[in-house]
This record gives sequence, structure tokens and C-alpha cells, in this order.
Amino acid sequence: MKTLFETEKKQDLIFDVGLHKGEDTDFYLKKGFNVVAFEADPDLLASCQDRFREQIKSGQLTIVAGAIVPQEMIDAGQDSVTFYKNADVSVWGTISPNWAKRNTVHQTSSYEISVPTVDFVDVLQTYGIPRYLKADIEGADMICIEALKRFKHKPDYISIESSKTSLKELDSELTVLDSLGYTHFKAVEQSELHTVQSVPREAAEGKNTEHVFPDGSSGLFGRELPGTWMNLSGIRRRYRYINLGYYLVSERGILPKRYFPGKWKLRGLICRVLKLFTKGAVPGWYDTHAKHKDAVE
Repeated sequence: MKTLFETEKKQDLIFDVGLHKGEDTDFYLKKGFNVVAFEADPDLLASCQDRFREQIKSGQLTIVAGAIVPQEMIDAGQDSVTFYKNADVSVWGTISPNWAKRNTVHQTSSYEISVPTVDFVDVLQTYGIPRYLKADIEGADMICIEALKRFKHKPDYISIESSKTSLKELDSELTVLDSLGYTHFKAVEQSELHTVQSVPREAAEGKNTEHVFPDGSSGLFGRELPGTWMNLSGIRRRYRYINLGYYLVSERGILPKRYFPGKWKLRGLICRVLKLFTKGAVPGWYDTHAKHKDAVE
């Protein structure tokens, strides 16, 4: 068994994996956290370097340029990787050919560029273990989570964009989180987040600040996250209802492919019933938040 790295955990540090336009980093900076953010798309990278130039200059923000890749690619000495830059939806850039192919279903196109690889294990060793790790990098979130297996200390809180189409993939994600010591979970619906979440008046994470969540942001985290924490069996049960909603009424589900009188009334009924169990929009799209058993409260 390999010796685990004993890298220090820093309670004032957040990792924003998937910087995009800075929607989340902006919030974390306002809260007073130091942030290490990651972005592979060179256009988005340049935009954020300009937007946050003062925070970069002060040292509050560090932006890591490139794509986080599996450790075996790093070990093989691969210093660049193909990135599929989406020409229509900037947030859908990915290193996964399968994800790029999936996006064509939504009438979008991608083109290939070469970007530097990022050794996530090395970055963790360099900057420390964050209090909160947000990962949203289109099909590669679990690369970050797998890297945590090499460290003694884990982030108190993490979030990933979970699979809504495959219960097998979802169960695999949750099994890995459980093995790393994450014992409490929440499924947070993202499509309506900017309309239902607001920053608490008295901060439970970082310092008090005013902020309005833009569309596409990840929202609150840690002790400020609304809703009830669930155990492993509870979150698995919740996701089965979420998956059922996607299977039945999403644009790729069963119902949209059928044509019969009253179809849209039936869809509305299904959505209302499932919402009683999912506690969010149906079909929606979800982030899984997890709290470690050793989290500092």
C-alpha cells in the first residue's frame, strides 16, 4: 500500500475546478476565501485573468491553465491533451470524446484544440487540501475525487455534477465517496438554483457578503447549503427518483418520443408527482454535495 501524502488542509482555501466565466470563483472571493481555479478553455481563461486581475495580483486567486487528466497520462509524461471546445455552449468543453459526441444531440458542435495537462495530485501538494472542492468539468469530475485517495486529509466538503442518465455510474460515484469517508450527502438541483438560493444574512462559511447567483453557478456550499443531509442509502434512493424523471420526461426520455392525446397533461402530472420525491425540478440536473465524517463544523 502506498504511503499517503500528509498535505495540510487549509480551511481558508477553495478549489474551483471548472472556472468557466468565474461565476463561482466570484462568490468564493467575496466570501474571503483564497481560491485555486482551473480552466482548460484558453478563451475563458483569458477572460477570467482579466476579470480577476486584482485578486490574482494580490495572491487571493491562482488560476491553473489546462485540463485535469487521469494520473496514468501524467505518469506517462503526456504534457498536452485534446480538448473539445464547444462552439455553441462554452460550459460544455470537455476532454471526453464521448461527452463531445453526446453534445451533438443538443444541436451543438465542437472542434478540437490542444491544451496543457494538469497534474491534480501535484496541485494539491503545492497549494494544500481545500476546505471545499467544487468539481464541474464535463465528464472528468471523478478524476479529482480519485486523486484524493492518495492523501491522508480530505476536503471537508466536495461537490460534483453527478450522472442523471446512469444509475450504475451514479452508484459508482457514491461508492468512491463513501470509501473516502464522506458520510453525508445532498442532491442539489441546478437549473432553478439561481431563483431559489440566496446568501444567508449571517455567514456560516467565510464572511458576510451580498451576492446574487447567476444562471449556471454552483451556489451555496458546506454549512450554508440548504436542505437535509442524507446518508448513503438515502441519497441513493433520492437519485432513483431523479433518474426516473429523466427516463420518463427528459428530451431523450420515453414520453417525448410518444404521440397521443393528453400527452402534455400526463407529463405535467408525472413531474408534479416526482417532484414530491426529488424536491427539485423534473427532470432537472443535479450536483451531489458530500460532507466528510471529519469535517470541521
